[in-house]
Amino acid sequence: MTSDEVTDLLRRAYLDELETVMNYLTNAIVLDGVHAEEVKESLEEDVQEELEHANILGQRLKQLEESPPGSEEFEASQSSLQPPSDTTDVQSVIEGVLEAEEGAIETYRSLVEAAEEANDPVTEDVAVTILADEEAHRTEFRGFQKEFPMD
Repeated sequence: MTSDEVTDLLRRAYLDELETVMNYLTNAIVLDGVHAEEVKESLEEDVQEELEHANILGQRLKQLEESPPGSEEFEASQSSLQPPSDTTDVQSVIEGVLEAEEGAIETYRSLVEAAEEANDPVTEDVAVTILADEEAHRTEFRGFQKEFPMD
């Protein structure tokens, strides 16, 4: 059996991934303008990857005889990823994505450490794999941040 810290982090990461799906999807829908197209396409692709992360985390919780949390346990926390009032404000979405990715990276690093301490190599492997994806997302959006105009 694994530690409570591991299952708590798995549950938190599961909910964070679902919130990210909602916000990435919404921003991919609402952004307008020539500069938005590449970011929108990336967000649409990332929605599928983040949804797969949530599925993997939920399956891992099930394997640990835990249940993934339902919507009543959800508390929104990604205020920086809310759709901008100016739908051409691509930079604010990029900054929101970067903030969300930093939070995810922090969570997965904590999960790696907790799983290692709990002698749970399967969860540790899951966390390392998802961590690599999140770091790749961060790198991609850092690139967008450099090339998109600041308003």
